[in-house]
Amino acid sequence: MASPSRKVFPPPDHDHDRCSAEALAHAEALCTERSERLTPIRRQVLEALLSTHRPLGAYELIDRLAERGGRPAPITIYRALDFLLAQGLVHRIESRNAFVACIHRHDSGDPVVFLLCDRCGAVGEAASPATASALKTAARAAGFTPKTPVIEIAGVCAHCRSHPN
Repeated sequence: MASPSRKVFPPPDHDHDRCSAEALAHAEALCTERSERLTPIRRQVLEALLSTHRPLGAYELIDRLAERGGRPAPITIYRALDFLLAQGLVHRIESRNAFVACIHRHDSGDPVVFLLCDRCGAVGEAASPATASALKTAARAAGFTPKTPVIEIAGVCAHCRSHPN
């Protein structure tokens, strides 16, 4: 049985090509199911985000896409990110002003807990039904409707803790 950290943070030696391919296949199926278009630029932005488990800023994405050919305009990247966000295929990491591909399948309205490793930069996406329930209850009690229920926690992942440098 995998440890909880392996479910949240992929181990450094995981099959990243398979991980990325599965997430891309899910994105394609989701877009088809919703009659949405995963245009070439949207796909390229998603592939760039899937190439790492670290959050990337818009200008980092521009640099990565420029390596493949022409340099896309910032508005092009932001429009692609807006689409991917709306489809629940990427998340915005507010504290880093960056984006990370969503490799988990969950309801878009559920609160998400991101664990941000200060050492390696990896982002873990933790499912937390108890936290989600508590946040929904607190918001309802306050007569508040959350727009982006996201929690970000900085720290050190299990891999970095066990392999200090």
